[in-house]
Amino acid sequence: MAGPHTYGHAVIAAVRPVMEDWLERRHGTLSYRLTQVITGKGCFGDHLCLIRKEPTPECHHCDGQTVDTALHTLAECPALVEQRRDLVAAIGVGVLSLDSLIAAIVRSESAWNSAVSFCEQVMLAKETAERDRERFRTLPARQARARARQRRRLRRRRSQNDLRPP
Repeated sequence: MAGPHTYGHAVIAAVRPVMEDWLERRHGTLSYRLTQVITGKGCFGDHLCLIRKEPTPECHHCDGQTVDTALHTLAECPALVEQRRDLVAAIGVGVLSLDSLIAAIVRSESAWNSAVSFCEQVMLAKETAERDRERFRTLPARQARARARQRRRLRRRRSQNDLRPP
């Protein structure tokens, strides 16, 4: 896994060549999920592992041998071939990378909207899968808490129904 600051350098390198255009553009606002893909801070295995929400940084959507990064999600994950193909066609780049994505969305409002749509769709799916994994991991603990609540309720009912003097 790369260091926590490595992806920040990649973002700077991608934005720097188009910084003036980025600042002067009249289209597009950063959505939550587009920001996650651009910054690498989101539902990616390497980030979740870094913040200790996942035991490993592997991608759960492909072979499990690949580290799940924002770049992997954007340009490499075989589970996202269809979404990626649609994005590449919409933004008109040959090779999808953070650099090419940033350059394309700065140039065109339709490219921006396509990138936002891709990020919303993909990140929502990743977040849903992550919540399902989290629910599955905590299932025994949640079941134990539910049983304890049920026992407490039964004890309260019994004590309320007990008509003997204290």
